[in-house]
Amino acid sequence: MDLATLIGLLGSLGIVVAAIVLGASALIFINPPSLLIVAGGSLFVVLSKFSLQQFLGAFKVAGKAFAFRLPPTEALIEEVLDVAQVARKEGLLALENREISVPFFKQGIQLMIDGQPPEMVRSILEKERLLTLDRHRWGAKVFTAMGDVAPAMGMIGTLIGLVQMLSNMDDPKSIGPAMAVALLTTLYGAMMATMVFLPMADKLNLRMTEEARMNALLIDALMAIQNGTNPRVIDQLLSSYLPPAKRKADE
Repeated sequence: MDLATLIGLLGSLGIVVAAIVLGASALIFINPPSLLIVAGGSLFVVLSKFSLQQFLGAFKVAGKAFAFRLPPTEALIEEVLDVAQVARKEGLLALENREISVPFFKQGIQLMIDGQPPEMVRSILEKERLLTLDRHRWGAKVFTAMGDVAPAMGMIGTLIGLVQMLSNMDDPKSIGPAMAVALLTTLYGAMMATMVFLPMADKLNLRMTEEARMNALLIDALMAIQNGTNPRVIDQLLSSYLPPAKRKADE
């Protein structure tokens, strides 16, 4: 699990809740009509912008922001070099029962074991890489759209509350609930956009970049392994994916 995502979301929520509890009763900040306008309205508006498959797929992809963690580049290169050593000494068939930590890497090894030519292996893996990036990209777009729509729905709720308040100025008892709807919808919209939707979109974009770099590394590694390249040369090839400071330290 990515602790940065979890700590960030819970930390920001905790600060807001603490400010509410320390300032007044927390119950006055709970307003079902406001939640209905912002949460329900935002979901339906964003649904109208995308297909149902893209909309539902975004929530599946969002799970990776919490549960999915890529292996460190250094550890991945070490695993690649171990595989390259075995393939060079014993042949590709010796990799058939070997445990591989990354499914993308395992898929490429299986293609090589099955005797697919390098051009076919690269083509299949490139297509898989592009489709994975596309899923992340659409997931990020859905959450970005939610981040854009939520404050607007909060403003719509504010206007609804103001209209209700102004239309019942002769009834003092109705002014308070109407004003609560007016103010809390703006609060809910700002909180959902700033604390949930936009961070999730940014996290998915980050995951997309990290996974694209990892898959590019693995494609280069697999092509080198299939061509019988010396593991030392593969190590030099893959070191370009490390930060310059780490490369210097390794050297």
